[in-house]
Amino acid sequence: MTPPTSKNPLQHLRASDLRAAAQLASQATVGVSRIVEGVHQSVWRTLGAPGGATPGQARGLTGLVYRAVEGSAQLLGKGAQGVLTRLEPLLATADAQKPGSPQREAVLAALNGVMGDRLAASGNPLATPMTLRWQGTALDWQAPPQDTADMQVTGKVLLLIHGLCMNDLQWQVAPGTEQVDLGAALAASLGYTPVHLRYNTGQHISDNGLELARQLEQLAQHWPVPLQEITVLAHSMGGLVTRSAVHQAHQQGQLWPTHLKNIVFLGTPHHGAPLERAGNWVDVLLGSSRFSAPFARLAQLRSAGITDLRYGHLLAADWQGRDRFRREPDSRALLPLPEAVACYTVAATTASKRSLLADRLVGDGLVPLRSALGQHDDATRTLAFAKTAQWIAYRTHHMALLHSAAVGQQVKSWLAAEA
Repeated sequence: MTPPTSKNPLQHLRASDLRAAAQLASQATVGVSRIVEGVHQSVWRTLGAPGGATPGQARGLTGLVYRAVEGSAQLLGKGAQGVLTRLEPLLATADAQKPGSPQREAVLAALNGVMGDRLAASGNPLATPMTLRWQGTALDWQAPPQDTADMQVTGKVLLLIHGLCMNDLQWQVAPGTEQVDLGAALAASLGYTPVHLRYNTGQHISDNGLELARQLEQLAQHWPVPLQEITVLAHSMGGLVTRSAVHQAHQQGQLWPTHLKNIVFLGTPHHGAPLERAGNWVDVLLGSSRFSAPFARLAQLRSAGITDLRYGHLLAADWQGRDRFRREPDSRALLPLPEAVACYTVAATTASKRSLLADRLVGDGLVPLRSALGQHDDATRTLAFAKTAQWIAYRTHHMALLHSAAVGQQVKSWLAAEA
């Protein structure tokens, strides 16, 4: 259930948000200064003037001015963060009394999707840690989930995994609408216990897959009733994280995959998404001119999670040792669907029927139909979904897959047949 929107946005802030904002402001000032310096130096180079010690830097008095601006920004940023760090414990008591609002969590989810890798690397408090969640709170294995008036803890775990720039709360629906909360519906009809994943979608898919595998191993060991099965319902990027987690779990000899029975993919870009490839072309075009090259840094702010979506990278070997902003052909390791697991895929298209344009480009507005179906021009990369395990939602966009009654009915019919 989504509460009414507040007219006072400040009430959604927490004490740590102030320190995080100060850190971001400092980093942004330094970043803008370097872009301006890069343009400045590009102009001087056309006049034959020498540059500084590193490419894009000015020399002499001009260079000293830019270094002073950057140094001052960093110094002020550290000072502000220091003051706010000391104030944070005084304000944190009030924070502990209120849950995170859906509005704040939605903003954080989007921010993490765009630059979550940088937030995590810099220790910014806005970076979202991965958590398995039960009825809106992170699971604590010292106090495992218990039956409530609304939900019974069963041995059938339904893990719901969101996509890029989203969070677990966005599976929920507003009352009085035709939208469906898929987790709640499957719990009511098939006896599942819904567990949601929240994670930083800006980090590499392989890193999130590794951490998910670790946390599911803990779930398998500490679930409060005998674990019968794990079924995963994954939207968009969440499907890639799932495939990465299963593969890495097998490599490490973890036991939780023995409980994994079903994976249902909703609009997962198994072979990438064209929007990221468009972003990669922006890098190439901006870098082609000495005057626009400094602005390529803006395009390169997009996170590791986003660049992984160019082709659908699942493993660290797919990106390690490579410049992720450089335009290169698809060189992913071949990774088939997991064995001994029933895999289903729902693809969507905003079109009313299939066509070459709808399949390869339009799709659901973000993911091409063929990519969501696991199909590829290279037959060795095509994922082996059975014909009966594929379903297409027409006149449906990417986000509508989350709450579609028709999608919910199809997923229910698949899982009921496996029960």
